[in-house]
Amino acid sequence: MCTSLIYRDSTDRVYFGRTLELTIDLPYQVVHFPVGTSFASTIGGHPTFEYVGNYAFLGVAMPGRLPTKDAPIGIDDFKTLEGLNDRGLTFSLLSYPAASGTQAKVAATRAVLSASDLGSWALSQFATVAEVKAALREQPVMLEALALLGGVESPFHYVVHDPVGDSVVLEFHKGKMTVYDNPVGVMTNGPEFGWHLTNLNNYTFLSNIDASSGTFGSYEAVQPDSGIATAGLPASNTSVGRFVRAAFYSQYTEKVDTPDLAVQTLAHIMNNFDRPRGVTIDYATDGGGHLEVAGLPADSRTAYATEFTSWTNLSDLSRKHFYLRTYRGMNFTRFDLNVLAGGGGPRILPVSQLDGLAGDGTQMLRATEPVA
Repeated sequence: MCTSLIYRDSTDRVYFGRTLELTIDLPYQVVHFPVGTSFASTIGGHPTFEYVGNYAFLGVAMPGRLPTKDAPIGIDDFKTLEGLNDRGLTFSLLSYPAASGTQAKVAATRAVLSASDLGSWALSQFATVAEVKAALREQPVMLEALALLGGVESPFHYVVHDPVGDSVVLEFHKGKMTVYDNPVGVMTNGPEFGWHLTNLNNYTFLSNIDASSGTFGSYEAVQPDSGIATAGLPASNTSVGRFVRAAFYSQYTEKVDTPDLAVQTLAHIMNNFDRPRGVTIDYATDGGGHLEVAGLPADSRTAYATEFTSWTNLSDLSRKHFYLRTYRGMNFTRFDLNVLAGGGGPRILPVSQLDGLAGDGTQMLRATEPVA
């Protein structure tokens, strides 16, 4: 359902890419939160956890609840799924159904951070992965039952990267929280992160060098073209297969010399994880484990569910550029956090407005009215 990875250029600058796959379009929004934005995170039975943004960030967010006549959606309702802050820290949420389960007890007098607010907390408070790790040792985090998902407890895990290439995975596995250092800079979905690393031990034979000839007895076999080096890569779109492929592409793709070429190269890498509708399908009677969102209509065009790449994000952690491409677009729209600095309160732009768009969307976002 999601694939994320980092790419380094020839000077070791870090770039980040991820795809998000679901069976339906959700009301995603591009949101810019300036320095000084106030946030509040609530878990039942605990005091509200409040924090004010030290850093500005831009992200893809969506409402954490459905609007009602008496309670329309406000800026406080938006939950960050993906983002980049003005120090080059990234945050990403990826599906992980094994998250829910019995959690550690936290004293009722302590303010607890809901896992749904990890994105706004990490991006607004910290500049490095080391700072995030240190804060997580002190700050309790708990899964929240999500009404939009029918009461399921936050079925996600989370990845954070910074401009020097440090990376962590925050994972709740059956309710128990673990923070992993991520030496490969890659993440997909289940099983747990440690399992994925162990599975890489089965792929030590991989290389990007084509072995284009070989001898069998007296017969000399010769490949008619290039590309045999990738024959050992798993071909499926399962999270296990995608993790291995992402590690391979992150490791072996040519390291280019300039940031612009690096972003283009990263876009080519992420194209390997782009999924069109119908490539894999599941009928309701056969399961499939797809996330269902309460209150939003299912896709009635087909009798089956099909996951597709709702959007792809690229982030240039050094220049603080954030790129987004929707399923209905072939090109990326760029947002420049440096230009967005200041300018009043949070600004919101529906992701659907990027369909078919290309080039720079910074001014389009700046032209929106700040949200109180």
